[in-house]
Amino acid sequence: MEAMELIKLPFSLKRAICFIKQSFFFISIIFPSICFSFELKDTVDNIKNKELTGIASFYSNKFNGRKTASGELFSQKKMTAACNKLPLGTRVKVVNLQNNKSVELIINDRLHHKNRRLVDLSLAAAKELEFHQKGITKVKVIVLQTAHK
Repeated sequence: MEAMELIKLPFSLKRAICFIKQSFFFISIIFPSICFSFELKDTVDNIKNKELTGIASFYSNKFNGRKTASGELFSQKKMTAACNKLPLGTRVKVVNLQNNKSVELIINDRLHHKNRRLVDLSLAAAKELEFHQKGITKVKVIVLQTAHK
């Protein structure tokens, strides 16, 4: 007899496990923000004063006046940003690594889940950081204050 025997599960338990896995997969496709918020809750306490480095872009004008993930209307004139790595309502300082200009913003929206950029800024913020002509730039995002819920 082998030292390690296989554990045989009853068929009904195998079906239940398979159903749970499929259900979670289905929910994550239909409601990705729900699953994403579960992942964020573990890291919210650990992100204050953290620094993230990545690529920043700015919103297209077509989003002006549309609702953001936080529920407020997006305006190119406000100092706001979209980010998938930080909770909504987080106050951050974004530093353009090309010219060391910085701006303080509130995270009030999410990027498309396939977008690999760190942040998407409003046009006003992009102008402050002087990359609105170029379209993208490398930035450092410093968490100043996490959202209190």
